[in-house]
Amino acid sequence: MASRQGHLAHELRLLVLPLVRPVVRHGPEVVIGIAVLLSVLGLLVLVGAARDDVAIEAHLGQATAQVLDGSTWVRTLVRFTTPDGQVHTPELGVAYPRGLRAGELVRVQYDTTKPDLVRVAGRSWVVGLGPVLGGIAVLWALALPLAGWLRARRRRNTG
Repeated sequence: MASRQGHLAHELRLLVLPLVRPVVRHGPEVVIGIAVLLSVLGLLVLVGAARDDVAIEAHLGQATAQVLDGSTWVRTLVRFTTPDGQVHTPELGVAYPRGLRAGELVRVQYDTTKPDLVRVAGRSWVVGLGPVLGGIAVLWALALPLAGWLRARRRRNTG
């Protein structure tokens, strides 16, 4: 049994090492690449939020919404009624929900052509600037020293 496990471990090593070796060899580049990718994704979140705000402002509707139970840190559920009597509970929740609690009434703004696109009144994509830019700053504060350390380690091992 032990020799079979040893054989499996050896086979797994032969399979995985060729895949892992280039990643380890190019560690600094991989770290910087991941940091660039995450930074771009963070900026795209802001762009998406700004586009949603433009859409809401282009077809602006306003209502009073009730914050619902069942909200999570990912989304805050609300229910509101449009002037035509339709009740809406956007599946993705409300944008910019910081500080809302279940049962609370809050003013919302929504896109009258797509009422599921809704935000808390008076808030915009600018609310996300601090968290996203702060996250990107922390990301680079960690990535640059790590990439530098990996680069120095690579030089020591090859030189």
